[in-house]
Amino acid sequence: MSCCIASYLPEYRVRHAGWDSLSELELLALLIGPGVSPRKALQEAQRLLDRFQSARAATQATYHQLRKEGLNHRQALALQASVHLFQRIRQSGLNPGQVFRSSVDIFEYFQPQLEPLKKECFWSVLLDGKNRLISLVRISEGSLTCSLVHPREVFRPAIREAAAGVLFVHNHPSGDPAPSQEDIEITRRLVETGRIIGIRALDHVIIGARDYFSFADRGVL
Repeated sequence: MSCCIASYLPEYRVRHAGWDSLSELELLALLIGPGVSPRKALQEAQRLLDRFQSARAATQATYHQLRKEGLNHRQALALQASVHLFQRIRQSGLNPGQVFRSSVDIFEYFQPQLEPLKKECFWSVLLDGKNRLISLVRISEGSLTCSLVHPREVFRPAIREAAAGVLFVHNHPSGDPAPSQEDIEITRRLVETGRIIGIRALDHVIIGARDYFSFADRGVL
């Protein structure tokens, strides 16, 4: 292979220009490349981008969808493993004592983890008296359109951990973060329950595809 051709391959570019120089196509090619030639990896990565329209959508595809698009068993697993590894690294990077200063902080942490999910999941973020993180608790996983939440399940871990405050977070698989009537009603119930037992409900953030809705920011908590 000539030097001219090699200079366009991702392996060459990352060594000489760094990771930031690589496009989504080239990063995908490196993920699915082991075991195939660099040129073929680029071709397969391009096919994935053509089919799914973006690298984000390609990484959210199921194993069977990836196989259908021509990836072999190991390539499909490698692509999915990279996503799950990234999610676990993000989770492990959130340490007790960390402070969420705004709804933007909540969105930036949860959005990459919740956006790929096909069902609604509801989380409680337990905080101490200075709004420092105690722990994250996944309360429920619901249907395609709703998450089944009861105040008893939401506040049980908060009471057990002696939390002073709590933030609520859930996703909308549709991508639209606008609250449903059910979201509004359950938020009111949770706020009232927290008021009765002495645990502050500081916010409820609904995560969408590219945006979020904060009950506290909108003044409707």
